[in-house]
Amino acid sequence: MKPALKKPIFKMNISLKIFLGYFVLVGLAAWFVLTLFVEEVKPGVRQAMEDTLVDTASILAELAAEDVKSGRINDGSFAKGLNQYLAGSRSSSKNVVNIWGIQKQAADYRIYITDQKGIVIFDSANLALGQDYSKWNDVYLTLKGRYGVRSSPVIAGDKNSDTIMYIAAPIKDGKAIIGSLTVAKPNRALLPFIERAQAKIIRWGALLFVLSIAIGALFTWRFTRKINALRDYAMHVAKGDKADPPTSSNDELTDLAHAMQTMRSELDGKQYVQDSVQHLTHELKSPITAILGALELISPKMPLANQTHFLAQIKTQSQRVQTIIQNMLGLASLEHQQQLQHVSLVNLNDLIQTQINLLNSKAAQRNIRFLLAANPPISTQADAFLLGQALYNLLENALDFSADESHIEIYVTENTQQIHIAIRDNGTGIPDYALTKIFDKFYSLPRPANTPNAGQKSTGLGLNFVQEVAKLHSGSVTLNNQIDGGVIATIALNKA
Repeated sequence: MKPALKKPIFKMNISLKIFLGYFVLVGLAAWFVLTLFVEEVKPGVRQAMEDTLVDTASILAELAAEDVKSGRINDGSFAKGLNQYLAGSRSSSKNVVNIWGIQKQAADYRIYITDQKGIVIFDSANLALGQDYSKWNDVYLTLKGRYGVRSSPVIAGDKNSDTIMYIAAPIKDGKAIIGSLTVAKPNRALLPFIERAQAKIIRWGALLFVLSIAIGALFTWRFTRKINALRDYAMHVAKGDKADPPTSSNDELTDLAHAMQTMRSELDGKQYVQDSVQHLTHELKSPITAILGALELISPKMPLANQTHFLAQIKTQSQRVQTIIQNMLGLASLEHQQQLQHVSLVNLNDLIQTQINLLNSKAAQRNIRFLLAANPPISTQADAFLLGQALYNLLENALDFSADESHIEIYVTENTQQIHIAIRDNGTGIPDYALTKIFDKFYSLPRPANTPNAGQKSTGLGLNFVQEVAKLHSGSVTLNNQIDGGVIATIALNKA
């Protein structure tokens, strides 16, 4: 049976989590606020209209009182004035007014008056003269000396119909209530104002929501960018790469970066000591054994030629111990260096020629020539001393593995992103088994049989030193065998 395939698990990164959390929070807040505002628009506008109608009804009741008392409400001055106003507002375009962007073209009031029994004795709309309105709340409550108001549908029994607000005021003769005056106004007259207010609230609310999301996205990006920088730093540390701890305006993130840097230094220091002691012990064992063996064999009675041979061996092995220790100290300092300390504009052609001059006498003894390609000079920001030491190691390495009366080629090229320094020898190449170990500490190959130091090994620290220098310059170093023989060593330096 085939094992069941595991379903891929979707992992949401922290930036998406923060943004979605912020989005939900802002969305709920915006929905709540907008809903509350929109729902409050209608009652707010109606309350304002009710307040206005109360004042209107009270004033008109006072104006109509004399005509009601005299029994001339339908042909008195109140009726004439009211009818004249209503007729004029319907027929004249001059009465059109603009109220906050909404045009009002005609009066939309209906006014009716009842006697003290609730019978309609005046109706500006001529709809209910003589009818008994005593049971309607506006009339009923007003005649009882209370606040009379009602809201009824235009079409009786239809809950979805438009409604009309009725506000009544008492008509008095002294302190006695002799009738009621009701001012009726359709609620649809308020609809344009309500819709306008709602549209404005929704429009500005939507703009505020979009702006909040944009600010949230910016905040999320800035915050997670610092976290991602810490993550990248931690990944570089895990790989052993050179990296500076990220800086941040956020105090907590800065403290975290410093804590990670301190932890890295502590862990690197402990691990480095352990590794170095092991490597150094292993590498020093061979020369010290050789020295001790020579000391045991040498004696005053030994022939002079033998004494000279053993003394020379002691000197050679002592110099090897000294070289190993010096190289280890230099490499230790370099490995703990996270960034270049002395950077300047370096002419690479001049720097390479300087290293060649230091090796010319050694090369001349074997009739080996260094050929530096005459390309246009290329300069870059670098630590001249460290990069020079790295180039010296590669050139010396090429010299050690080259056959007599051969040549070593050096090229400096560049593209849009990198500068390449290539050093090619014409030696025997690197064995396949050594290709993956060539940059390890203390790993060294014996010099070829056709060279002065045939069979001898170096300290095995040179190429590791070159690799560390390349890392400090944000670059890399590679060694590759060539099809037609020899090895090409390439230092790639990233442009700033």
